[in-house]
This record gives sequence, structure tokens and C-alpha cells, in this order.
Amino acid sequence: MALQCGIIGITNVGKTTIFNCISNTKGETNAFAFSATKSNMGVVLVPDQRLYELEKHQVTEKIVHTTVEIVDIPGLAKGSNKGEGVGNKFLGDIRNTDALIHVLRCFDNEALPHIDGSVDPVRDLETIDLELQVKDLESVEKKIERLRRAAKTGDKDATHGLEVLQRFRDHIEGFNNARTLQVKEDDKKYIDDLFLLTMKPVMYVCNVDEKSAISGNPYVERVKEFLRDKYVEILIIAGAIEAEIAELENIDDRLAFLKDAGLTEPGVYKLVRAAYKMLNLQTFFTVGPKEIKAWTIKKGMTAPQAAGVIHSDLERGFIRAEVMKYTDFITLGSEHACKESGKFFIEGKNYIVGDGDIIHIRFNV
Repeated sequence: MALQCGIIGITNVGKTTIFNCISNTKGETNAFAFSATKSNMGVVLVPDQRLYELEKHQVTEKIVHTTVEIVDIPGLAKGSNKGEGVGNKFLGDIRNTDALIHVLRCFDNEALPHIDGSVDPVRDLETIDLELQVKDLESVEKKIERLRRAAKTGDKDATHGLEVLQRFRDHIEGFNNARTLQVKEDDKKYIDDLFLLTMKPVMYVCNVDEKSAISGNPYVERVKEFLRDKYVEILIIAGAIEAEIAELENIDDRLAFLKDAGLTEPGVYKLVRAAYKMLNLQTFFTVGPKEIKAWTIKKGMTAPQAAGVIHSDLERGFIRAEVMKYTDFITLGSEHACKESGKFFIEGKNYIVGDGDIIHIRFNV
């Protein structure tokens, strides 16, 4: 599924370092602000231990993880909406993403000066929010003018749309993000075509020093307090350590490094899984001797739609889906055992695929 998660933040907060830990491509990192001239794009494997549990019950030639696209967007600063730094171009890159990972600097490092002279993650968060809000306000006001002209002709839909957009304008003018305005689901159609930057779901990553990797530090506490009532995900990641772990090719060396740091798994694994969830995605599996593969679908998709993710012919000629639940398969140990226990289900076109479903599609084209 071609969905993208964008990594954003003030310049020199460690965005690219974290991107390099999880991506199949690497971006250049240095201590100079605004040195990047383009966004880095990469494909990230979604960690899923279930694939290896499935392999215990089905010998296979290869395991294939599902993926998500990550875009590392160069650092923003005050005035980005007016083109400061490398501003406007990268605000456009943000518009093309489906969700945002906002990295906040929560570490001190004299060798990496902060563009504003001091480390203050809450101030940085507000700076980025303001830049995005200003761009959103421009988009909303332009559409208000269009609908205002249509409303004057007696167009009732335009009149209602105008009322909805004015609510968004007032909300954003109050230094609020569009996603926090409560509106009816049907009314969102009036802003869907604007791809508002502050409408996108967001999670926050506190990039900390090594000694703060487990429990955080006062900077992290400030962020948590500021976002206390926002119901958003906040992760703590020590980017510098993660970068060192990512460089190690030997799995035993990685495990030893993690243990020394007091971690059970790389923090970026949690980041990728959280990003996957934030994009409203889930996984189903196909299991066989050739490969065990994870497939990405949006939550709520039907069996034919899931079949279409594998190949368009499977959706076009869909007959039925043969489904086993992951927990049943792991517990019982085989497809035959699932059939014997009544845990092998034949599902039709209206079946909503569940996370972890093991599916075989019957089709005819």
C-alpha cells in the first residue's frame, strides 16, 4: 500500500539519524543547519515476530516482511511558511504524506548547536505547529473565498461547506491543529481536498542521550506534560545508540549492545510499529512452503480487497477466502489441525479481514 509517514522537526534534532536506523536508504547527517536540499525517501521493514512463529509450524524457503514508506523531511525553522531555510518546498513534501513522526530534541550536545541557542523541545514543537498552521490557514481561506462565491448563487451545499470551513479557520487562528476540531464525519469532505498539514495523525519521538534511553529525562517530562491531554503516542529513542546498533551486522553483537544499554529491542522497532498503527494499517499472512509473507491492508478491508493487494486478478475473480486465525494456527500447529477443530473458515465477499488472519484466496479469472 503506497502510504507514507513523514519524519519532521526543527533542524538538527536527529531526524535523519533515526531515519538511517530504519530505512533501506541512508541520508547524509552533519552539524550544519539547512544543509539538506531534498527529502530522503526509504522503505522500512515492519518488525513482526509472528512471521517467525509461523515458520515453526510451516517450513518455508523465505520470510517476507511487509513494509511502510518513510520520508525524512529536512529540518524546518521559524518562517518556513515564507520560505525561510528551505521552507516552502518541504512543507509541500509534508502535504504528500499520510501521517507524521515529529522528532523533538531532548538531549544536550555542545558540538551540535541548537538553531535557537538552547534546547527546548516544547518551544520547538510549537514552532513547527505554527508553521504548519499558517500554511493550513492559507489553504482554508482560499477555499472559503471559492465557496463564498458559490453560496451567493444559492448553492446550499456550498453554504454548509462555508460554515464548516469557517469553523476550521477560527480553530486554526486560535493556534490549534485542524485534527483537534470535532466535526461530523460527513463534514470532513469539505477539507479532504485541502490535505491540511495539521489534520494528519501525528506521533512524537523524544530523541534523548544514551543515559536517558530507558526512563527519559526532564526534557521528556516537559513534552509529556505539554501533550498530557492530547491523546498522542510519545516514544523515547536514543538516536545515537540506535545508529550504532544499526551498523552492527552480527545479530549477537546487536543483542549484546542492546543488553548493555538496558533495552530489549531497538527503539526504532517500536517506532515503525507505531507508525504502521497510526496509518490505520494491519497485516494478514499467506503461508506456504515457498514463502511466508506479511501483507498490508487498511483496517476494515474486505476479503476481495485484501486479495487485490496480492494481485488484481485475485480480486477480480474472487470466489472465497479460506481463513485461519493466527492464534488458532499457532496453538493447534497446522492447517489440518485447524480443520479438525473447526477453526478453518470459508468466508465470502463481505468478510472483514482481521489483523493476523492467515488467508488463502480461491479465484477464477
